[in-house]
Amino acid sequence: MTVLCLVERDGDGAADASLRALSLARELATSAGGDVAAVFFADPRTSGDNGSPASVPARELAALGVAEAYVVTAGSGYAPAAWARGLAELAVTRAAAAVLAAATDRGSEVLAHLGAITGQPVAAGCTSARWVAPGYCELVRQRWAGSLLEDAALESTLALVTVAADAVPVQLAEGAAEGAAAADVKVQEFQPEIADADLRVHAVESAERSTGISLATARVVVGGGRGVGGPEGFEVLEELAGLLGGTLGVSRVVTSQGWRPHRQQVGQTGTRISPELYLACGISGAIQHMAGCLSAKHIVAVNTDPDAPIIAHADYAVIGDLSQVIPALVAAIRERAGAA
Repeated sequence: MTVLCLVERDGDGAADASLRALSLARELATSAGGDVAAVFFADPRTSGDNGSPASVPARELAALGVAEAYVVTAGSGYAPAAWARGLAELAVTRAAAAVLAAATDRGSEVLAHLGAITGQPVAAGCTSARWVAPGYCELVRQRWAGSLLEDAALESTLALVTVAADAVPVQLAEGAAEGAAAADVKVQEFQPEIADADLRVHAVESAERSTGISLATARVVVGGGRGVGGPEGFEVLEELAGLLGGTLGVSRVVTSQGWRPHRQQVGQTGTRISPELYLACGISGAIQHMAGCLSAKHIVAVNTDPDAPIIAHADYAVIGDLSQVIPALVAAIRERAGAA
């Protein structure tokens, strides 16, 4: 019984959210004595960098107990309908019983297309999955922005599942940490039949991140909200994020005002984060924002309002003007780094 798992790339490796999805895929496959096959999509525009079997991060896969991977060519760049078509054909070829993906923007969109192509339901935001009978899965999934966990059942000839990656840990396969090697992973190419209609919508370019660090996987996130005051106020926050080896995140109101791009938004309608540290500056902490950052290990809030909702969720709070607090923090970090 094969479980396919869509794996998104992050630089030369697999995205952290996809590694977590692979962990849940292995849990599902193990419950029925099956195996997991990782699925990557090639981009012919990259001159082979991620368009060939050699581009697959095989050592990462081996550590997770994945013994097989496919590199699928389905158009140029990200084309959700074409990716879904490729997954549908591969699922038939492999007689797969399930297809999983991280509940990222891409993973959710591709599986929605896949559900439409196959006529099968999609279970979204799952944190646990196991087969109890052929075609019958028991699931636990997040509801209400992760504030509620629901026990659910999925009856389907092809189980389609997105994984709430912020709530699923990366689990190495037993014994893999010692003996896993890239050579343990069999990598194959797969060429599906893609129609022109499947390529009607595709991404022609991707915005570069200023720090090169993914918001979804950053270990430190410095957040800025309405209290920053305007576009120019984010310069010192970016400087602080750089000193801490992190990246910048913002609240919805900031993107609505056009101060920062949407790709930096943290929240229910943005990116969900799970860093070691979330330093929230001038953010009130509306429920939609908190839905995106409650998985942070530590939350530190800087705010002039002691009654701001985020203060109740913070491990530490600084009640003060961020225009004074943050420059002082930057200066202290620079002084300590210079003395080291």
